[in-house]
This record gives sequence, C-alpha cells and structure tokens, in this order.
Amino acid sequence: MKRNPRKLRWTKAFRKAAGKEMTIDSTLEFEKRRHVPVRYNRQLVAATLKAMNRVGEIRKRREVAFWKNRMAANSQRRKLADKKEVSKSINLLPGIKASAKAAASAQTVKQKVKVPAKRSNLASAGGSGQKMSMDMD
Repeated sequence: MKRNPRKLRWTKAFRKAAGKEMTIDSTLEFEKRRHVPVRYNRQLVAATLKAMNRVGEIRKRREVAFWKNRMAANSQRRKLADKKEVSKSINLLPGIKASAKAAASAQTVKQKVKVPAKRSNLASAGGSGQKMSMDMD
C-alpha cells in the first residue's frame, strides 16, 4: 500500500515538513552518499573517524538548541492552558483563606528543645552477665 511520506508521522519527510527537524544544516552534508571508491589509507580512516565524532557532537548541540527554540513558545502556551484550567475548575480547589492560614502557620518559628535521653539497663550491663557461647562437639 503506497502512502504519502509527508503524512506518515514517523518519516523524515514529515518531520522536516512539520518543522520538527533541522532541514538546513551543514552537518547533514556529511551524510550524503558518495559513489566514489577510495583506496584504503589508515591515516585517512583515522581522520575520518575523528571528524565523524566531531560532526556528531556539533549536530547534537545544534539539535538541542533547535529543540529549545521550538519549545520556547510551547512553555508560554502551556502556562496559559494551566491558568485556563485553574480558572475553569476553581471550585475543586480548597478555600483560598484556608490555604493562606496554612501558609501563615507554616512560617512560625520552631524552637528546638533538648530532652535528656533515658539510660538503658542493657547498655550499662558491661561484663557482669554470663558469657553467651555454645559448646560444639
């Protein structure tokens, strides 16, 4: 069954069309396939692997910045939705006066009072008791 890839939410085409993924980035140029065979060279492979790691780090940093930029508007939208929800169901919240009294009572200063500890008879029983050991045959 053929489907339009821009309508399937899991495809790269959808993510780019919906603005969920970076479309213009120089790090994406490195992923393009090149059909040019290159003779094996140990130094070239080592340099390529280092470059791949570095490009991966750069891409990760850019993706995080892109995501934060996208989500900045989302936080404002979420706050407005929360305020609307609270105003809609204000009757479910406990009384405002009761919560103000609770906050005032929580701010009272507590004083610590030292209580003398009770002495335990077991702790002071030093060496006067019988020795507890078992005889093994």
